[in-house]
Amino acid sequence: MREACGRSSARLAEGIRLFNLGNFFQAHEAWEQAWKRAEGEEKTFYQGLIQAAVALCHIQRGNYAGGVSVYLKSWPKLAQFSPVWMGIELGQFRSELIRYFAPLRASSKARCGNRRLAEPGQIAVTAQPPIIRWAPT
Repeated sequence: MREACGRSSARLAEGIRLFNLGNFFQAHEAWEQAWKRAEGEEKTFYQGLIQAAVALCHIQRGNYAGGVSVYLKSWPKLAQFSPVWMGIELGQFRSELIRYFAPLRASSKARCGNRRLAEPGQIAVTAQPPIIRWAPT
């Protein structure tokens, strides 16, 4: 079990590193390996992180409706945990997600039912994507 926990921690750290570099798809891939082995709350946590990464990947590709939709699926999963969870500043991360997605959620283009709403750049995303910070130890 200790070895599995160590692998999970390494995958969490690698996913965070990739996420913070803006490599959202690769972060999703790193976390997916940990998610497959996780159980209970840890599994839910990883699923929320993965969905947040996928949401931002959609935004990078100009699929604003898809990004908002997946973000809204990630939210209930991430919202159920304490502000510091598994060694990260999860409360801060949730706040940054809210800030980032607020203008997209408000956009009439993002609320439309089409999967591909606009070409990249047609909806101004001015906020920096969220980052994940490690909690002080």
